[in-house]
Amino acid sequence: MHSLVFLFISGAEIFFIMFIVVMVFGADKIPGIAKSLGKGMRQLKDATEDIKQEIQRSAEKQGIDTSITEDIKKEMNQVKKNIEEVSGTIKRK
Repeated sequence: MHSLVFLFISGAEIFFIMFIVVMVFGADKIPGIAKSLGKGMRQLKDATEDIKQEIQRSAEKQGIDTSITEDIKKEMNQVKKNIEEVSGTIKRK
């Protein structure tokens, strides 16, 4: 009894929201709205990536050791791997 739940919204509620969007904007404008929304999301992602790179460069220029982030990433990946191994064993039983 699994239903589609996206951000605590059921399938019927998503359908209703989409129906209202079509009624308000019209079917011919929805592709343009989706395209604009996609561009906006892409710009936001690019901006956050630029900020991360700028912070990284600034830290390197000031002599701050950024290798700790790599160590943390390695540890996190190891923990994820261990969790997947344990959960995989549980799922099979």
